[in-house]
Order: sequence, then structure tokens, then C-alpha cells
Amino acid sequence: MSEFQEALPALMLSLKVAGWATLFNLVLGIAVSWLLARKRFIGRNFLDTVLTLPMVLPPTVMGYYLLVLFGRNGTLGQWLQQHFGFSLIFTWQGAVAAAMAVTFPLVLKPARAAFEEVNPQFEQAARVLGLSETAVFFRVTLPLAWRGILSGLLLTFARALGEFGATLMIAGSIPGQTQTLSIAVYEAVQAGNDQLANRLVWLISAVCITVLWSVTRLNGDKNRG
Repeated sequence: MSEFQEALPALMLSLKVAGWATLFNLVLGIAVSWLLARKRFIGRNFLDTVLTLPMVLPPTVMGYYLLVLFGRNGTLGQWLQQHFGFSLIFTWQGAVAAAMAVTFPLVLKPARAAFEEVNPQFEQAARVLGLSETAVFFRVTLPLAWRGILSGLLLTFARALGEFGATLMIAGSIPGQTQTLSIAVYEAVQAGNDQLANRLVWLISAVCITVLWSVTRLNGDKNRG
């Protein structure tokens, strides 16, 4: 039991990282998916392809890209250091950035599909009734697309909870600071602590199964509706 208590900081950190990554991806995912679903512009398909890349690229490659961007010599890394005196490298915020980058397609794709399924006639009817574009979005479009967005967010949370490769690349493994649950599993196995590894694996598996079951129920309710 004491070994499990020692792993609690990794669990709490994983929940915090996954929570913040999901929250940020909620805002960015809704904005970008609505843009791709509703607007036509040059480079639209290319943008969609680039944003989907994290779904197929190895997580370590994504971690390397993040190091290039946010490292000491990276463009964004230098900007953060100069203006805020802050670096993402070897911090829990870096773990959030890694989880965001890897999981963004999981909210982008379902959200875009959900927006594309919204009947434009409903939105046009709201405009005829005098609603502003902002009101149309929040009172018509978003409520009709919420199931797809929520299913994407649940998948994002589950994937962020188990993110490993990119997180290890940019945040490292500092116990109590950047050591997430998946990294703790890896290090328990490396240390030959099979009992702790088994407990951690069962814990993260239970969370992921619960999330996937919730997504299945959401999709099932949508199909019945």
C-alpha cells in the first residue's frame, strides 16, 4: 500500500496535465474545427493535414518538434524566456504542451464532423430571427454539435492521461514534478518493481476503459436520437 501511495503524486500530476490539456484543446479544437467545417480558404486541406499529423507521427518525433520550438535555442523558447523568464523544458507545463500537441487531432476530427452535420438551415433561420453570428454559434450550432465535441474531449483526456513519448522528451521524469503515471509505469518496470507496475497499469486501464465506455454510450445515444 505504501508503494501505491508513493505513486499518488504521479497520478495527481497525470490528472492535472490531462485536465489542462483537455481544457486548452477544448477552446482551440472548437475554434479550429468550426473554421475548417464552415469556411473555405486557400490551404484549408493542408492545414487540416498538418493538424492531423500528431495522430500518425511517433510521439518521440512530436517531442523532438516541441524541443526544437520551445528549447533554449527554439524560436518560441527564446521568446518565452525573454518576455516572461519562463521555460517549458522539464516542467509540468511542458508536459501539458506535449499532451496538447499529441491529442489535438482527437478533438479536432470529431468536432469538425459534428459541426459539418449541423443543418445550415437551422443557423440561417436563427439569423432571420435577428440573432447575431455569436448568438447563432452559442445558441444553435454548439448545442447541436456538443455530443461529437464531448466524445472527442473524452478521448483527448484518456490519451493525455497515458501520454508518454513526447512528455518524456520535453518534460523529463522528475519525481513529484514531471513524472506522470505512464512514466512511473515505465520506471517501475525498469526497476523490476512488477507489483507497483501492475497496480499502476490496472489503474490507468480502468480510467481509460471508463472513458471509452462513456464515448460508446454517447455515440449510442446519438444514433438512437
